[in-house]
Amino acid sequence: MAAACSQISSNTVRPKVSSARLIYPFLSRTINALVMKKFIAAFDGLDFSESTLQYAIHLTQKANAHLVGVFLEDFTRRSYGMNELAHYSGEDMDSYVHEMDEKDKHVRDESIDRFKKACSAAGISHTIHRDRNVALQELLHESIYADLLIIGSAETLTRYEEGLPTRFLRDLLNDVQCPVVVVPATYQAFDSLILLYDGEPSSVHAVRTFSYLFEDLKSLPTEIVSVKEQREAAVLPDARLIREYVRGHFPAADAVILKGDPDDVIIGYLQRKKNSSLVVLGAYQRSRFSRLFKPSMADHLLQHLKLPLFIAHNKS
Repeated sequence: MAAACSQISSNTVRPKVSSARLIYPFLSRTINALVMKKFIAAFDGLDFSESTLQYAIHLTQKANAHLVGVFLEDFTRRSYGMNELAHYSGEDMDSYVHEMDEKDKHVRDESIDRFKKACSAAGISHTIHRDRNVALQELLHESIYADLLIIGSAETLTRYEEGLPTRFLRDLLNDVQCPVVVVPATYQAFDSLILLYDGEPSSVHAVRTFSYLFEDLKSLPTEIVSVKEQREAAVLPDARLIREYVRGHFPAADAVILKGDPDDVIIGYLQRKKNSSLVVLGAYQRSRFSRLFKPSMADHLLQHLKLPLFIAHNKS
């Protein structure tokens, strides 16, 4: 595997800056401060994710957004199952079940209290939604009215652990109606951005969507990473157009060209990096049938890396 790296520079002739253009950045920041985005963070109150909370707070602060804690209280989700009920040796099963349900309610209430206290301490505008119907359908519906969804990579909304990506996450990503940040189980602040680009509209859409949501993160060290076959020239697809576009949003971005199989070389490249990155990518949506035979790039990244992934696929 070989990699080529170059800075996305410009030969564009820049006109003289008028006083109006000097004022524009100030006006832009003022408008952004007045227009508040809506982020939602998904939680299982019976298995509260501290990592999801910390990432949600960090991203919300960076975007000057309003954060909604969506607590998925699916009527089928309990801390106990048939095995516990089968081993009950008492005489009043109804009272036992009621006692267990009350314990679950107390745990959920404590999780919501943790969310509220953390948001208040961080100075974040926030609200709570307690969604009590089918968890997946509730969250998909919430995503219609959100600018971003933050969720833990290991979320199952059951009592059982699963390999990554979980079935719940796969189904969510296939039908979600807003961009998603999938976060690892342990919080680690990221200090750089990786923009995965393959020349397809979905990858450009993901970069564009991220840039619109996170103006304050554009100053981070940024790489636009693409993969070519060994015999291909080490140039970005549509090089002139993508360099021109990225230059306008991430002026200091470097271009990195890797050679080999994308699934292998991208994961290897990110594993060797010493800093912690947030990875931006598109193109998750495919039929459930096709995903049985060919996992997506997001699947591979979730399985092998512990990095937050910003995923935005173009629905059109």
